[in-house]
Amino acid sequence: MNIPMLLQHPHRDFLKVLLRTLYRRYHFILPSSTHLRSGLPCAQPFSYLGLHHAKWMLPSNGLTRKLCLQTTLKEQTEGLSDKEQRLVDELYTGLIQGQRACLAEAITLIESTHNRKKELAQVLLQKVLVRHREQEKLNKGKPLAFRVGLSGPPGAGKSTFIEYFGKMLTERGHKLSVLAVDPSSCTSGGSLLGDKTRMTELSRDMNAYIRPSPTRGTLGGVTRTTNEAILLCEGGGYDIILIETVGVGQSEFAVADMVDMFVLLLPPAGGDELQGIKRGIIEMADLVAITKSDGDLVVPARRIQAEYVSALKLLRRRSGVWRPKVIRISARSGEGITEMWDTMKEFQDVMLASGELTAKRQKQQKVWMWNLIRENVVEHFRTHPTVREQIPLLEKRVLSGALSPGLAADLLLKAFKSRD
Repeated sequence: MNIPMLLQHPHRDFLKVLLRTLYRRYHFILPSSTHLRSGLPCAQPFSYLGLHHAKWMLPSNGLTRKLCLQTTLKEQTEGLSDKEQRLVDELYTGLIQGQRACLAEAITLIESTHNRKKELAQVLLQKVLVRHREQEKLNKGKPLAFRVGLSGPPGAGKSTFIEYFGKMLTERGHKLSVLAVDPSSCTSGGSLLGDKTRMTELSRDMNAYIRPSPTRGTLGGVTRTTNEAILLCEGGGYDIILIETVGVGQSEFAVADMVDMFVLLLPPAGGDELQGIKRGIIEMADLVAITKSDGDLVVPARRIQAEYVSALKLLRRRSGVWRPKVIRISARSGEGITEMWDTMKEFQDVMLASGELTAKRQKQQKVWMWNLIRENVVEHFRTHPTVREQIPLLEKRVLSGALSPGLAADLLLKAFKSRD
């Protein structure tokens, strides 16, 4: 993991396990004023943890109590073979030149679960990130791309809307990337990945890139690599990124932590129109679009629009400069699509001028970092030999009622910490 991690007031036992296992290859930089909870000052050698490659430095304020895990691009590339280095260089060069094949291969690389390919993916991502920061500086600090999350219940017309909306954007000179997340089967583990089938015209557009990705059971319908895929798409020169998620409830919250604007698409005549209020999903929306507003559904669409306008007035605003809006659109007739894009550009301009967009992106990076840390730590815990041996036995005892879930969890954690 190449992302800096900050741990406030680390516990000695947790620190010992963490440093010995997950992050052997990194340098550890601690303030000399830092004390662990055991009372041992960090100025002393780290030999009690069995570490021999610790570097020490005193920060400028001398009071910061943080543990920073830092690695550089040079350190990452040192362990690569010539073949692996050539692969990363070829993908990076093709990516920044706008080659869709290289973008597709790069996203496949970051989606891989193979340990070595994960390391190659992080090297590639770091190279892209360095260039991304340089490009943002040349752009006077403004974001290179507009990230939009789209969600809604099945049958809301998300794919139909994206195709019409995407064609309109590419005709105006934009480069569009669509990251469509498809739910994986709990039984077979497979996914249909049928978004390209539903977006036939857009998939043939050379200024558009559609990438369906399986959730692989990820809670919320957003894959763990979606955020990294966004970065690769921006590196490939795409200035508008659409993330279409599975409307299962949790996905709305997951996608809101990686996009600039969250758009909720709702069909008319869908039963209780204000169900979203109960689940809190509507609170995440910066824009609500009532789809299929044509033909016989125009009247129901107008009624639902009025109901949501009234409901949004009762909710606490997430932004100090933007009030969520409710509009009606029709991908069949094109009604409201242009006005919707104008509203989205207005949102971007207002949020950027106020500084909220920059602060939002910074907060999202921190949230996503901790999400990945939790996921990786849990995966490391489950695959530990001692824990893996005891899991089946303890699960049987929990199922039979002989052991409480809390006690079983404590036993597994003790086995993990006492493995040395």
